[in-house]
Amino acid sequence: MNCKACQTAFPDLLLDPAAPANAAARAHLAACAGCAQQLRALEATVALLDTWQAPEVSPYFDQKLAVRLREQQAAPAPGWFERLRTRLLLNTGRQFRPALAGAMALVLIAGGGSFGISTFSHPHTAQVAPMSAAVNDLQILDNNEQALQQVDQLLQENAPADDTGTTPQS
Repeated sequence: MNCKACQTAFPDLLLDPAAPANAAARAHLAACAGCAQQLRALEATVALLDTWQAPEVSPYFDQKLAVRLREQQAAPAPGWFERLRTRLLLNTGRQFRPALAGAMALVLIAGGGSFGISTFSHPHTAQVAPMSAAVNDLQILDNNEQALQQVDQLLQENAPADDTGTTPQS
């Protein structure tokens, strides 16, 4: 007999060690110290459980239980809010997980979409009064002239540093 087969026979050995069906298991226990130690540990556990005393039941237990049952039967049925509250407090939340994931996805999509729309500025709404084409052209020319003046100033500031006064020879 191997150790696994002997370990499956432990309950029978604990309940009736002298039974003829346990002869092979008893022979294995004589040869295997590990299985014998496990059986002794199980016997000690069962002996400890045998010393445990169950508490005495109150003599009025049946009457108290009957009174509570009548109170629950006479109580009005809970409303939908109370049923929902009880379900939320006492459940594991598994049935709400798909709905919660869908709601979160919807919030993310709506939040992301509205963020992009709220920061978008339309060119027609930025101007209060309509501009004529001539005024628009003059503003563009003015901006271009200012940009050209800034470039000229930068070139003039850099010109003395680049010009060393000598010409490169080939």
